[in-house]
Amino acid sequence: MILIDSAETRERAKEVVASGGVIAFRTDTFYGLGADPFNRDALRAIKALKGRDDGKPILVVIGDASEAERFIAGRTRLFEFISERHWPGALTLVLKARRDAPEELTAGSGTVGVRLPSDKDVRDFVRACGGALTATSANLAGDSPARTATDVARSFPSGLNLIIDGGEAQGDKPSTVLDVSGTTPRLIREGAVSRRQLEETLQAMGAKL
Repeated sequence: MILIDSAETRERAKEVVASGGVIAFRTDTFYGLGADPFNRDALRAIKALKGRDDGKPILVVIGDASEAERFIAGRTRLFEFISERHWPGALTLVLKARRDAPEELTAGSGTVGVRLPSDKDVRDFVRACGGALTATSANLAGDSPARTATDVARSFPSGLNLIIDGGEAQGDKPSTVLDVSGTTPRLIREGAVSRRQLEETLQAMGAKL
């Protein structure tokens, strides 16, 4: 079912997420598959939908920076410095996960990736759904990212409880993923935030990639 984003649709999405369902929604990059990050059954459903058996962690988007505390074991100096300069933004920061973070979320890595989206509408949507949602791309493993609700429906003709049509995604690159769980930052994926931008930020604190 595809519903246009509205206050009523967000209330419906909140109910679906709370009951352990999986939705698709527009993020600040592409469309993503959203579920309660602490619901193991929902996380397993996402991996089954995408056809993923690659052991990759599932990234999380949050509505407010404070929501990161629900997932991370502690704030590193790197995290504080970089998040202050690049959040909200298309930068996923990977940190050590809390012990209660599901293994289906961390893939046994002991770390979790969190992002505060640059798009206010996306942040508002995430807040409406409980403050945090998974945001793995809404496409089958190996396929191109979905830019519209119709793209999502084409990839997943069944299995999703709700697709929220938030218009065409404006991003042309995925989020950049930076591991700041240790003392030295590690670039996992270069995306919307360039390596050069990160290097300039890190240089200001005497660090480098």
